[in-house]
Amino acid sequence: MRIGFASDHAGVVLKERLKAWALAQNHEVVDFGTNGPASVDYPDFAHRAAEGKEQWDKLVLVCGSGIGISMAANRHANIRCALVTSPEHAELARQHNDANAIAFGQRLTDPLQAEYYLKIFLDTPFEGGRHQGRVEKIELA
Repeated sequence: MRIGFASDHAGVVLKERLKAWALAQNHEVVDFGTNGPASVDYPDFAHRAAEGKEQWDKLVLVCGSGIGISMAANRHANIRCALVTSPEHAELARQHNDANAIAFGQRLTDPLQAEYYLKIFLDTPFEGGRHQGRVEKIELA
């Protein structure tokens, strides 16, 4: 699977750890930045990653809280980014919402938990069925 990654400065450490985990699981990795501690704006990297959708199958976004970067990504058509803080969030984001992006808050998420949540997210299929119509209603334009 091709996994895109993006973060701001407050999420770069967790982003790099999750990239290493993904590579160890034999996934292809596409990095949309940032790659250092210099202060940057999370929307710039969320937009860059969302606009590069043809380069990834699933997207991982990280900022300090996960809130801002997920909100910025969700402004794009066909992006369904879930801010995940539990295994249940990771599973339901895929099963019921067909999320194609996951967001984490580096300041709020233990790295081992983030790896576990990401594994659940990547391994869980969309159930379709009654959820399909609901997912279609997410796109307004």
